[in-house]
Amino acid sequence: MKMTELKDLTEAEVRAKSRDLRQEIFQLRLQQASSQLEHPAKLRTLRRDVARLETRLTQLRSKPA
Repeated sequence: MKMTELKDLTEAEVRAKSRDLRQEIFQLRLQQASSQLEHPAKLRTLRRDVARLETRLTQLRSKPA
């Protein structure tokens, strides 16, 4: 996910996407704990995507209405 993809999203959409990604990270961590995780690099990319979403959320909140 790139920042250019996030520029058109509303604050509610960004929050929903962040919640979904956090849930996916949780599921992957459970798989990792039980040694069933096939793609460990996916955790890293999801964490970075969540960080991008949080950055965009901060930008939306600080933007004057």
